[in-house]
Amino acid sequence: MNTRYALRAAGFPGLPITLGVIAALAAGIPAAAQASVPAASGRSPSAAARAAGTWKMLSPAPLTRLPADLTAVWTGREMIIHGNYFRPAGGTRGVTIAYRPATRTWVRLANGPTRSSALETTDAAVWTGSRMLVFGQTGASYNPAANSWRPISRIPMSLFGAVTGWTGHRFLAWGGACCEDQSHDGAVYSPASNAWRLLPTAPLIVRRDASGTWTGRELVVAGGEHLVRAGHSPVVLKDAAAYSPAAGRWRKIAPMPRREAGATAVWDGKEILFIGGTRAGARGPAPRGLAYNPVTNRWRLLPPMAFPRSGFAAVWTGRQLLVWGGVTASGNPPPRGEAYTPAAGTWTALPASPLRGREDPVAVWTGRQMILWGGFRNGTPPREFTDGAGYSPAR
Repeated sequence: MNTRYALRAAGFPGLPITLGVIAALAAGIPAAAQASVPAASGRSPSAAARAAGTWKMLSPAPLTRLPADLTAVWTGREMIIHGNYFRPAGGTRGVTIAYRPATRTWVRLANGPTRSSALETTDAAVWTGSRMLVFGQTGASYNPAANSWRPISRIPMSLFGAVTGWTGHRFLAWGGACCEDQSHDGAVYSPASNAWRLLPTAPLIVRRDASGTWTGRELVVAGGEHLVRAGHSPVVLKDAAAYSPAAGRWRKIAPMPRREAGATAVWDGKEILFIGGTRAGARGPAPRGLAYNPVTNRWRLLPPMAFPRSGFAAVWTGRQLLVWGGVTASGNPPPRGEAYTPAAGTWTALPASPLRGREDPVAVWTGRQMILWGGFRNGTPPREFTDGAGYSPAR
């Protein structure tokens, strides 16, 4: 989610450079419930450990300015990208484009909703199999067959930093909050009824910048920051919980082995991989990520990345986690992307990309390649990018 760009474009220049997903406090967890953390085997990327694959620039997109609130989905045929332009008189105007890899062409689609006021939220999107659902600032459903949008019921919470998941039938969100706010609210949306309902109260205190994702059975939420008092440093958390839609209830799970907030979480079919989080007292993203196995209720440390980063794009290929873009603790873009292979327990460096380094590009996995587009670079002046590229791993 293009959260940082959305905040900057919406007129929140004073917010910290990194805003991730929300979090919680480890309160009263018995020692017996704490998971042991096996040492990670494997090694970080090196010049001798390079992933085989090729990059190719995309043809120019039909946009000259970068929209805020960027979201993207893969339909099986095209990458649909939606965003919002902030209007001088207030509110937003939607814009939607699609990239078709088979023909290497772009298509300008129906723009999307226009809002009279900008909300303190950002956007998240899912592909249902026939519709692109966009939640948050937009709140609409796009039908590619008819090239048309229709409004959907407005989400009853902010999506800034929320942990979200798509079950295949319903959209889950928990813990979103803007700016100095924090939350432990959650909600679920059903496309069939076009209605939201609130989730039961989670066994977690209010927080921001928690991390987590959908596992196929549960929405897992872990870590984050708790603001004890305005103007004071937040307490970084490590407790965790999981919500089961089938059971309609939350359960406490083993806490993270360290206090951490704002990680990107990706489900690999066996574990949730947490990458790029910030540890308590640290000035930048953690070199070593974490992995959580919901079957064993155990955490483990991942091997270190060559270039720890935040604000990056990440996709799961079915075999590897591909990571590209973002910024390091110094504020500079890393020179290369990296690939983590769980079966080998190793990170490898991706070939050099033809794109300039940037934060928060949108990305999809097509089954053959990772397609990246857009992003921005903080600086004086800041830079916005409306180009993209595709990376095809070696088969």
